[in-house]
Amino acid sequence: MAQGYIKAIELPQVIPVFPLPGSILLSRGQLPLNVFEPRYLNMVDDAMAGDRVIGLIQPIGGLGVQPPLARVGCAGRITSFNETSDGRYLITLTGICRFNVAGELQVKTPYRQVRADFAPFEADLRAPDPAADFDRHGFLDALRPYLEHRGLNVDWETAEAAPQEALINSLAMALPFEAPEKQALLEAETLDARAEALTALLRIEAAANDDDDGPAMQ
Repeated sequence: MAQGYIKAIELPQVIPVFPLPGSILLSRGQLPLNVFEPRYLNMVDDAMAGDRVIGLIQPIGGLGVQPPLARVGCAGRITSFNETSDGRYLITLTGICRFNVAGELQVKTPYRQVRADFAPFEADLRAPDPAADFDRHGFLDALRPYLEHRGLNVDWETAEAAPQEALINSLAMALPFEAPEKQALLEAETLDARAEALTALLRIEAAANDDDDGPAMQ
């Protein structure tokens, strides 16, 4: 059960959205956000006064105030809120369920709102079996060179023992992939499919890095 919701129909049909390129949210994942633009401060105020639900979604292409939105985003609930002395909001969004954008509303609020169709992703509301696993060895073998090339690290002992969903979703959200790759990870139909896609991305990047580091051709 994600944030108290059992069925997709229980989720709000209209939600405010925070378009953020290069960022995704996944069910039960936690995403810290630093909110400072006036329109999004207004959005957080309104969400805090209601059900605390905000949709995180990537804009796709285009410039200007209202670039087109990706077709899939993820709703989250504000589970942590702090206001700084300079008027910013430091919030944490905890993922609830992905949604298809069924349409964008014409609104008077300074922030955008969409009609969200959660039904195709209702399975997001149910946590996977914590005992379920995947090709963890192959995944970690792909992860190591990726992190080493960027001077990054993880707690490998934790990675060996973490439940599949926590490991895969947290890395899918945190690793610095390009926006289209992030969107592909978000839209992966199942957790297993996301694990396979993430492993493939890590291997592709590792192969590219090996080519870059290889001897120059004379």
